[in-house]
Amino acid sequence: MDKDLLRIVIISIGAVVILGMVIWSIVKNKNTRRDIDFYDKGNPLDNIDSSLILSTENDDFDIVPLGSALDDQYEPDPITAASEIDIEPEQELEPEIQPAQPEIIELPSIIQFSIVASADKGFNGKVLADMFQRVGLKYGSMKVFERLDDQNRVDYAVASMVDPGTFPETDLESFNSPGIVFFLQPGELDRPLEIFDDYIQTINWLANELGGVMWDHNRQPLTNETVNAFRMSLSA
Repeated sequence: MDKDLLRIVIISIGAVVILGMVIWSIVKNKNTRRDIDFYDKGNPLDNIDSSLILSTENDDFDIVPLGSALDDQYEPDPITAASEIDIEPEQELEPEIQPAQPEIIELPSIIQFSIVASADKGFNGKVLADMFQRVGLKYGSMKVFERLDDQNRVDYAVASMVDPGTFPETDLESFNSPGIVFFLQPGELDRPLEIFDDYIQTINWLANELGGVMWDHNRQPLTNETVNAFRMSLSA
């Protein structure tokens, strides 16, 4: 027997069995469901073609389960496919990483940040004096450049890295320094945080203009983390 025809017959028999069960259920409950009406107004089995009724007594063939007979031609039904999907266990959400808060450090009596020249010849004295003037630093009686407040009090000062740390009053063109050091005494200031911000802004601007490298109080590259740590301590 043709196997394709066999498949059709097996499917048809399954349909007949289902319809028979439906009819039996209706007859059994006819007293309570008299209003039910089949689409063909008669016995559904009468509409089945007799040639589709299968007799297996004299046939020599392998009966193939319906499920496997369709495997090579059609996609699996959605319910079967869904049951075969490996569902991974729900992953635990990692805790949200909060930004690290700046560490509050113990303030030194004098905050010393520096700018070191990248070139071997260092910073020229005349160039330094011109740059200091542009940011409002004035040459003072201690022979260093100073930031003065409205009452002529020193907020912070800038010295040379050449011993004894002073700048010459004259002949600045022939003076060179490998770097400059900024001094700020937070304990002597009325507005230490505000002045510290100006101090950092001045150092940043001069470092960019002079082409120097900023150092912190430990003679390490000055970082935003260090600056923020000092700001936190000043505002505490």
